[in-house]
Amino acid sequence: MKKQLCIALLLAGGKGKRLSKLTKNVVKPAVPFGGKYRIIDFTLSNCRNSNIDTIGILTQYKPHLLHSYLGNGRHWNLDAGGGGLTLLPPYQSDEGDVKWYEGTSHAVFQNIDFVDQYRPEHVLILSGDHIYKMDYRMMLKQHIQTNADATVSVVGVPWEDANRFGIMKLDHKTRRITDFEEKPSKPLSNLASMGVYIFKWSMLKQYIVAEEQKKFTSRDFGKNIIPSMMNDKANMYGYYFTKYWRDVGTVESYWEANLDLLNKKKNIFMQNPDWNIYTAHNNEPPVYLDSSAKIHHSIVNEGCEIYGEINNSVLFNGVKVGTGAIIKNSVILPHTVVKDNAYIENAVIGSDSLIQYGITIQPKQPTEHLYVVGNNQVVEYDVARRKAIG
Repeated sequence: MKKQLCIALLLAGGKGKRLSKLTKNVVKPAVPFGGKYRIIDFTLSNCRNSNIDTIGILTQYKPHLLHSYLGNGRHWNLDAGGGGLTLLPPYQSDEGDVKWYEGTSHAVFQNIDFVDQYRPEHVLILSGDHIYKMDYRMMLKQHIQTNADATVSVVGVPWEDANRFGIMKLDHKTRRITDFEEKPSKPLSNLASMGVYIFKWSMLKQYIVAEEQKKFTSRDFGKNIIPSMMNDKANMYGYYFTKYWRDVGTVESYWEANLDLLNKKKNIFMQNPDWNIYTAHNNEPPVYLDSSAKIHHSIVNEGCEIYGEINNSVLFNGVKVGTGAIIKNSVILPHTVVKDNAYIENAVIGSDSLIQYGITIQPKQPTEHLYVVGNNQVVEYDVARRKAIG
């Protein structure tokens, strides 16, 4: 097989526990986003637009919907050349056991043979749960020019959020990484790792093989591989990313990122409009707005039927909102039905759910700012307790 300059491995197997009820039956990268997309569409579209045409998708947790959605990659033009898109779930070993992925670096270790067949000089490691537009070619260019063993893409985050990420310190002149902490309690910087790495494959292979020999390890890039390379004084650089990037790993950040689309300055689709985000088409009928419908500062997608009032919200395809119903500051996922006179505020409502007549859904306590309903739920009124259940 022809030797390649760079191939990509996309990590898409995590449970996404912090996304609460939205990932009970679906892996995080397959969660809908932005009215008509899924989270993984952004990373795959970045690959397509960056001419990265050999991608291994490492899946594990509840992968069936994701596998069906991805197919052969044709929606992202990943079936037209190169190695295309390959699904890489855990597999049965010669001993008869299934070798489950035990961490991010272990997942790559399990697929060394897949990578080796392309004989790449460099490997791009990606996460499937971030919202951003990025030209990976520019990062690869810097990686090659600096002769880096590893390049980590970094982005500035609010200081109050810095303890959620791997935090880097860089020499601002050379961009060399001088310090790294994984989710520090007291961050020394607000430059967060984006979970986007480029490694020399020969170097990475040595480290992930060595990690497997250790008795106590998380087999994780942030916790083990990056710190080990730092300790060995490997040639490691940061790549500054200054445009919109959002980790949607928590239900709060997911809700906020969807509502960011209502802000012209933050709306990722208005940034670099030539950098398209591709998805599988829904093929649903046009939106229907009844004479009673009122919509303000919102996104309403294909197949929706609106008879009520929508304010500062994002409605995915196929949502139906009844007469007298009011939705504010909320995200309603595909094919959910909101019956007449329901009231929803500061909420995320999962796919294929039913909100019954007259239900009020909003945070229960003054200290809470978000209410979450999972997928395939029926929320109805409990007369005895006088509150929504579901």
